[in-house]
Amino acid sequence: MDKELLRIVIIATGLIIIMGMLTWSYLRNKKSEEDMDFYDEQELKGQRNNPLTMDDVKINNEPIKEMADHHYYDQEDAIYEPEEDEIEPPPRPAVPAIIQFSLVAKSDEGFNGIDLANAFGIVGLEYGSLKIYERLDANRLVDFGVACMVEPGTFPDSGLDTFYCPGLVFFMQPGALDDAQAVFDDYLDTIRLLAIELDGIILDHHREPLSEATIQSLRQSL
Repeated sequence: MDKELLRIVIIATGLIIIMGMLTWSYLRNKKSEEDMDFYDEQELKGQRNNPLTMDDVKINNEPIKEMADHHYYDQEDAIYEPEEDEIEPPPRPAVPAIIQFSLVAKSDEGFNGIDLANAFGIVGLEYGSLKIYERLDANRLVDFGVACMVEPGTFPDSGLDTFYCPGLVFFMQPGALDDAQAVFDDYLDTIRLLAIELDGIILDHHREPLSEATIQSLRQSL
């Protein structure tokens, strides 16, 4: 075989080898891509078949399951509010022996005797044997009384035009009454009407302006 022919054979053999290597490399790369596609597909299938758990999902880097747990415990740790029937009512105030209010004249000269007699008649108070005015029930028993603020506390039965009283004292004894709440309401209504008729200021037992809180406290005690 001459040199020229040998050279051609060597070149052809080299080309065949190169072509073989390229073909092998191509087939290997294609197989790798198919394998990758297969595994990717299997992984996607696995994700579809196995959805993410609450541990896998995060919001602001905190697993949503932990956030839910925290919310649950927050609810559990909230202040316990007892049912209505579990709430114990506040202790009832003690019934006072005497409920005493005052009505003080706005005028410096005080209440005139004639004005007092007329106002007492309007509200149905009667002049009693003790020389004070009284509220009498159906059995002619005293529900409450009204006295003059200055000693001896009585009202004259004559000379009313010259009599002046700086204020009135109202008193009732709840323990001696069958229906203390009803009498107390009448007691308040009477004082309020007299305050309008005589132009006076109502004071409580501490000689402070009578408040709704004091009224409710006394009513609850009865």
